Amino acid sequence: MKFVDEAPIHVQAGKGGNGCLSFRREKFVEKGGPDGGDGGDGGSVYLQADDALNTLVDFRYQTRYAAQSGEPGRGRNCTGAKGEDLVLKVPVGTTVVDVDTGETLGDMLEAGERLLVAQGGWHGLGNTRFKSSTNRAPRQTTNGTPGEERNLKLELKVLADVGMLGLPNAGKSTFIRAVSAAKPKVANYPFTTLVPNLGVVQVQKHRSFVIADIPGLIEGAAEGAGLGIRFLKHLTRCRVLLHLVDLAPFDGTDPAENALAIERELAAFSPTLAGRERWLVLNKTDLVPAAELDQRCDAIVEALDWRGPVFRVAAIRGEGTDVLSGRLMDYLETRKSEEAADPELAEAELESQRQMQREARERIDDLREIQRTRRRAAKGQDDDDWDDDDHDVEIEYRH
Repeated sequence: MKFVDEAPIHVQAGKGGNGCLSFRREKFVEKGGPDGGDGGDGGSVYLQADDALNTLVDFRYQTRYAAQSGEPGRGRNCTGAKGEDLVLKVPVGTTVVDVDTGETLGDMLEAGERLLVAQGGWHGLGNTRFKSSTNRAPRQTTNGTPGEERNLKLELKVLADVGMLGLPNAGKSTFIRAVSAAKPKVANYPFTTLVPNLGVVQVQKHRSFVIADIPGLIEGAAEGAGLGIRFLKHLTRCRVLLHLVDLAPFDGTDPAENALAIERELAAFSPTLAGRERWLVLNKTDLVPAAELDQRCDAIVEALDWRGPVFRVAAIRGEGTDVLSGRLMDYLETRKSEEAADPELAEAELESQRQMQREARERIDDLREIQRTRRRAAKGQDDDDWDDDDHDVEIEYRH
């Protein structure tokens, strides 16, 4: 199975059935009158969120979907059968965008939620509908209307409360292994993580949150370096971001400069996301001599001009992770309680997420166009069919 987080599809609702032109004809019954029935309504196209799915891969191999059309009316006042609705199942966390208008039709945030994306056509009327005292033999009928037709873009954004940022090898995958049962691959080379991983952090019984580990960024990611910034869109639903910084980089680089590089890439991707609640997590304290630890941590805080919470952890040993998890749980519960009590605050949160998603969509589209232009220039050929979503799935929710 592949992990696919974007898929363009074309949907066509069913056409309404035409009305019937018919007159009653029975032995010994003179002037039986009109008996043409109405047509049936066309089937509509719905999307339904399914928590058993975690990828849009099925929509990569079939991109066109059509609902059933309504049947035409028949004589003896028989109405045509209604076309069956088409229900397409998508993962929870899917955003649906109308490609032609740029309108966001909806976010599928809860399992079982349904979204109408193409309305079926209305039925036509049979000639029985037009009879009157002055028109006893009507020959008028109407045709069914066409169903809606839309070009859609499905965008999957993982549902996580907490998201992690950092350079490759900052220890994000190690951290998620330490605080949850998720077991993403961990190795001492860049880009071990190729797609987002999710873990459920259970602080206490009935108190848990979901944390997301996305592929690491490198300097120049906004221009396509490394794995680029396409996975940052998965952080737009997170309430708080953890910026993990490696205190002892194996390549000898300056941790403070590494942290600043992530700040710059995040701001280039989405100013709104860059302004999101972020906590600084200084990782791998076990690799720094005790005499140098305070100095190295203070240098990073000063370079970033950091004003938010700061935590020191050694994820591989689990040192400091319990305290951080507890603070995160308290913060998330407080935020949710405040939003539940204040509808305006909840609406502001939703609008902030929508803005981040709009900025992410525009930036990723710009990046893809830059990459296509470079590839065409290098190969001298049209590369509009280039596929950058061919990754093995690694997303998992584990308690």
